This record gives sequence, structure tokens and C-alpha cells, in this order.
Amino acid sequence: MKNVLSLGILLLVLAFSTHSMASEERAQHFKGKPSETLEQALENFSSGNQELAKLLQGTLDNAKITQIHELTYTLENALEMLNEQMQALAETLEELHVASEHYDPAKVSSKGQEYLSVAQQIVK
Repeated sequence: MKNVLSLGILLLVLAFSTHSMASEERAQHFKGKPSETLEQALENFSSGNQELAKLLQGTLDNAKITQIHELTYTLENALEMLNEQMQALAETLEELHVASEHYDPAKVSSKGQEYLSVAQQIVK
């Protein structure tokens, strides 16, 4: 049991250090298109996925794999922004939920509008 636990810890440390090294290496690689706003992130995510689908068709030669590699930076940037925005959206929804439990019309209205202003950008 002790050996299994030690092995598990070793694997976690190795995985973390590998991820750290990969992050350091990325700084020297491509940056990808920025996703500084939700709108930009949604556009980059949509167009990036379409481009990826096209690149995955047919034979994957080194040139295509390089293009996919570069594209992943844009997709990662988009997903990072989307994750941040979705977390904030979830928090706003919770505030709306609590306000509705307390029958607070002013807060329900403001939080409802705040929620919709973001949610409607995601689902049109």
C-alpha cells in the first residue's frame, strides 16, 4: 500500500512538473489569436473549430499537424476566456437565484439583466 501511495505521489509530481515545463515552453511558441472579450472568444472558438475540422480531413502530414498545433493556441485562449466568463455568469445566476428567493424585485431585475447581457451573447 505504501508503494502504491508513493508511486501515486511520484506520478502526480511528474505530471505537474511536465505541465509546468510545457507552460514554460509555450511562452516561447505561438501566442494564438487573443480572446480579450467574450465576443472575441466566441468568434475564435467557432472559427477555430471549423478550421480544425477542415484540417483533420484527409491525411495528417507534418504541415497540417503544424497548423493544428498553432491553432490550438487560439483555441486555448478562447476557452480560457469562455471559462472565466462562464464562471462569472454562474455567479451572477446564483445572485439572481438568491434575490428571487428573497423576493427582491430591484436585485432580481438588475441581476436578471446582467445575466442576460452575457447569456444572450452565448446563445443567440
